[in-house]
Amino acid sequence: MSINRVIISGNLTRDPELRSTQSGMDVMSFGVAVNDRRRNPQTNEWEDYPNFVDCTMFGNRARSLHQYLSKGTKVAIEGKLRWSQWERDGQKRSKLEVMSSRNGGGAQSYGGDFGGNQGYAPAAPAYSAPAPMPAPAPAPAPMPAAPVIDASSSVYDDDIPF
Repeated sequence: MSINRVIISGNLTRDPELRSTQSGMDVMSFGVAVNDRRRNPQTNEWEDYPNFVDCTMFGNRARSLHQYLSKGTKVAIEGKLRWSQWERDGQKRSKLEVMSSRNGGGAQSYGGDFGGNQGYAPAAPAYSAPAPMPAPAPAPAPMPAAPVIDASSSVYDDDIPF
């Protein structure tokens, strides 16, 4: 089993484009510029090299975030990598993009279920008896005040050479 998960952060390279599929699902496309820092072999100086990543987001998250995003906005995206290949004008082309999942991704925290549960919870029963109220916890006992110690005579010794 492999885990396909990526997190990138950078600046939007263009205003995001929001469109809908025939079934009505919202799809937002945008580009993110991220820096790669490496040492120049001729000058031995560190230099930043930009990488441009295409990103796609689906569903309600795409619709709600579209109003807040514009070119130059700093973003962090979590999703899956998807590689695609096609041919145009006789030349093979390919790209690697980040796909933010429909029912997760985006700004999801870690610790989810990676076993295929997909975040679905079992159906709740139609009625359940109210749970008993727990007894209030007793108040903690006050801590005694720490004794005051004059450390100037015992800690600092004149014959320490530093």
